[in-house]
Amino acid sequence: MLFQSPKLYRRRIVFHGRVQAVGFRYVASIAADNNRATGWVRNEYDGTVTMEIQGTEKQISKVLLTLQNARHIEIDDMEVRELSVVENEKGFRVRY
Repeated sequence: MLFQSPKLYRRRIVFHGRVQAVGFRYVASIAADNNRATGWVRNEYDGTVTMEIQGTEKQISKVLLTLQNARHIEIDDMEVRELSVVENEKGFRVRY
């Protein structure tokens, strides 16, 4: 039997709420690294935060759960868009 890699997904998520100046990018980066998800996160000029995250459903869900349970972060809404997987992406980074 051949080993089959788990299906990967990539999503662009725009977070609305109290998501800037509360450690959002730091928490997202640590959670993504801990769950072996890849992608990036950045603050936007309109007060939102945009994240592109890639991983299995379980990896992505764990990162989102960490953000939703973080002490100072208050997510009021998320706009989620499916994207094509980026082949051979390494790591998760904060963009400025």
